[in-house]
Amino acid sequence: MSDKLLTPYSLGVLELPNRIVMAPMTRFRADEDGVPQPFVADYYAQRAGAGLIVTEGIWPSFQGQGGWRMPGLVTRAHVAGWRRVTEAVHAAGGRIFAQLMHGGRQAHPLARIDGGMPLAPSAVPVPYRQHTRVGKSDPVTPRPMTHDDIRTAIADHVAAARNAVEAGFDGVELHGANSYLIHQFLADNTNLRDDEYGGGIAGRIRFPVELTEAVAEAIGPERLGLRLSPGNPQFGMVENDPAPVYRALVDALDPLGLAYLHLTEALTYSSLADLRPRWHGALIANVGENREPTTREDGEAVLGKGLADLVSYGRAFIANPDLPERFALGAPLASYDETLLYTHGPEGYSDYPAWRATRPPRPRAPRQADQPLRTA
Repeated sequence: MSDKLLTPYSLGVLELPNRIVMAPMTRFRADEDGVPQPFVADYYAQRAGAGLIVTEGIWPSFQGQGGWRMPGLVTRAHVAGWRRVTEAVHAAGGRIFAQLMHGGRQAHPLARIDGGMPLAPSAVPVPYRQHTRVGKSDPVTPRPMTHDDIRTAIADHVAAARNAVEAGFDGVELHGANSYLIHQFLADNTNLRDDEYGGGIAGRIRFPVELTEAVAEAIGPERLGLRLSPGNPQFGMVENDPAPVYRALVDALDPLGLAYLHLTEALTYSSLADLRPRWHGALIANVGENREPTTREDGEAVLGKGLADLVSYGRAFIANPDLPERFALGAPLASYDETLLYTHGPEGYSDYPAWRATRPPRPRAPRQADQPLRTA
């Protein structure tokens, strides 16, 4: 088996020790004000052996908050809380990007600090009950975004990206995947607009392009990545023919010189094979969404086919903070406790041990009585 996953890679100004990326995973470990709790720094520092860490989704504004006890990057307390995280990761030798995630219709007044109604491209609610601070609640219909709302959302992302840089992050990833705001502008069933932000392909990609351009200008394109999930039906999304939309989007963004494109492969659309030739920068592949967790063999196969430069792993990092080392040693992977995925404390989060910590000590050979001890 190839060891390409474990080879270094130059990602812009960052030198990565391997091509294993820790994928963003929402875990609800923030305080109620959106500040990451102290043990969040431990969690990310424990996983600093990844070539690159991408954080859980962080809301860029109170209006963009998608869930209760998800973290933010808006207030001075948020910036200070994330600075503790980045300092811990850097002290452990790691590299970390902040993922900015605007919930759009994926929000509820009872799951937001401001208690406000969610905004989205169109007045289309999610098709399921939502997690809120009082339990599961019936969905609400979002208010369609005006042009002023769209400009505000872009400005909020720019401000949050600057806050991320101030907090010490190596860069920012815009979450354009898995049903959140950018994806809602791209998808068939969540964008019913007939203005310049809807209708045909040019309208659907306009908000993602304007947003990406604005953040790239603010912090530098070499600090910015974008995650997309073409054709992903997760959380009630419908994209009947994603290829033309995403080809146009990638063609529009490719000249910007972003740090990377992070693509989630869908079951019905081979986006890696289709879009790789159109993207001339670094490409991160995620092939585990809506499937079994990605194995080392899966990652090596993607790299071996030339479909990507790096591979992101999500679930495998939960109980294996030292995942790259386990791959290198051929060590078994631990399983995580599903009942603790979305609780709010360190249990089932920052208390999974590294492989070396679980191995019994190697027995020492007995020393002959007449053999003197060696001294350094």
